[in-house]
Amino acid sequence: MVIVTHGGKFHADDAWAVAVLLILFPEAELVRTRDPATIAAGDFAVDVGGIWDPASGRFDHHQKGFEGARQNGVPYASAGLVWRDYGARCVAALARVHAGRTLDEDTARQIAYAIDADIVQYLDLSDVGASKNAPGGYGLSAVISGYNPNWMDEQRLGYGAEAEAYRTGQFRRAMAVLTDIMINAVKYRVGALLAVEQVRGAEVLEGGRVVFLKNGALPWSAVVRKEMPKVLFVISYNVAEERHMIHTVPVSPESFEARADLPAAWAGLRDAELAAVTGVADAGFCHNGRFIASAKSYDGIRSMAHLALEEVDRLASSIPHAHSA
Repeated sequence: MVIVTHGGKFHADDAWAVAVLLILFPEAELVRTRDPATIAAGDFAVDVGGIWDPASGRFDHHQKGFEGARQNGVPYASAGLVWRDYGARCVAALARVHAGRTLDEDTARQIAYAIDADIVQYLDLSDVGASKNAPGGYGLSAVISGYNPNWMDEQRLGYGAEAEAYRTGQFRRAMAVLTDIMINAVKYRVGALLAVEQVRGAEVLEGGRVVFLKNGALPWSAVVRKEMPKVLFVISYNVAEERHMIHTVPVSPESFEARADLPAAWAGLRDAELAAVTGVADAGFCHNGRFIASAKSYDGIRSMAHLALEEVDRLASSIPHAHSA
């Protein structure tokens, strides 16, 4: 199998597109050229050739009359064209190898769609001149563009076979970076999906107002916020630090405001001082912002959670209620 893309300067969109195809077809030969006969003979022609026809492996967007765009209006360049047809397969392959998970087609498609929204469409926007990279010129497209030889490299290497070999090596380095980004994006999203299942199945304590997670590394905030309106505190075991934690539940992703704060008397205290106030011998610390605290043992953190709920109830009962006349 032969994957053909253009020679000369490369961009993030063609590097991403070819990287996707090489993940799925690792034995394929990569050819960088603008020779029409070589392009026509390739199994895939990416960002070159003047044809968009996925069935025959043609993924170019430079031809006159090309109007391919996403439903949100963001135009396609070669990254998006290849991802549109091969993204879900690529996600499934990466999940299998790097996360040890077999995804069903719908899940793989949903993750591919999310990665398009987060990453791929910005590579396309940059390539077609519709969007700047990022403040300071270090968006992903600009970083990848920086792998191209500059004029000093060309002056040193000349403009023949040696220079093109160097450029192809740089293209492969750029693809390696983008492949790592793909892997990380897939692992993150697979991990988030698995975390949702575990958080939903976590032990619920204190009449439904506390959740206990055996692994504190699980991303729990979104699930608790959206699906567990009664939960005021999350307790968890921090495996790396071998201690238990109690966390408040933020009211929104953007806010530091919590459904309930830890007791004001705990704020900023550590060790013996916190133990004296709480009566919990192995209490560790309470952040001055009253959103997280620790204890060594499970019993200790359970006691702190109970005390925190008692304080919430005490404050609630002290608020005067309006009486009708």
